Amino acid sequence: MKRKLYAERPGWGKDFDYDEARHLVAYRYALDLVRGKDVMDAGCGEGFATQTLTEAARSVVGVDYHAEAVETARRKWSHAKLSFRVVDLAAAVADDTFDVALNFQVLEHVPDDAAFVRRLHGWLRPGGTLMLTTPNILQSFSENPCHLREYTAGELEALLRPVFDEVKLLGVFGNERVREFDRNRRRAVERILRLDPLGLRRLLPEKLLHVVFARLGQLVRRLAHKHVGATPLGIEDFRIGEGNLDLAVDLVAICRR
Repeated sequence: MKRKLYAERPGWGKDFDYDEARHLVAYRYALDLVRGKDVMDAGCGEGFATQTLTEAARSVVGVDYHAEAVETARRKWSHAKLSFRVVDLAAAVADDTFDVALNFQVLEHVPDDAAFVRRLHGWLRPGGTLMLTTPNILQSFSENPCHLREYTAGELEALLRPVFDEVKLLGVFGNERVREFDRNRRRAVERILRLDPLGLRRLLPEKLLHVVFARLGQLVRRLAHKHVGATPLGIEDFRIGEGNLDLAVDLVAICRR
């Protein structure tokens, strides 16, 4: 079955090794957090990363508002510990069902981020943990029509601290191969944007804009790969930890209820 290319959900596969590894490193880090726990993966998409949590968790529920993505996840991944549900987290009534909630690369999409964070808090049992990732605006260099906003570390902490008792911020950092890839990706983006100096792309209908963005994303990654070689980028090229968060490609928050 040919996988549909979503504008913001390229997921995994050809041309998207950078995105796949950047996404999966958060799931690998989360394995210790979810060990023996009941887990919700909030915004699971097609589930290619959600299913890795079954290595450690007691149970895993992947939820997403996108019904087609959830159907794909159900067809592709099967495990006794794993289930997928169509849920609009921004509207659903939360209850304290889970020990751990994961919310990776979702916050930047939701209209009311403060209300969304409160709902994530509500899904957690007392003493539960939220692990959240979102792009660092200080490292973003291209427009993303799918993002309503992006955050600095200070802005993310200010959003989370009124809701959670404990908040610890970390970062996703890349090695030199990742930094070289991003430098060349930036150059490719800048070349493409010079073709539209008047910003006419912003006048495109939203659905068409997202399709164009997805296709250009593939092109940009192919151009960037010409400079870093054919060897795919992998999880080993990223790490999560402390450091200068201004330099992190993604911000990571570990929050305790």
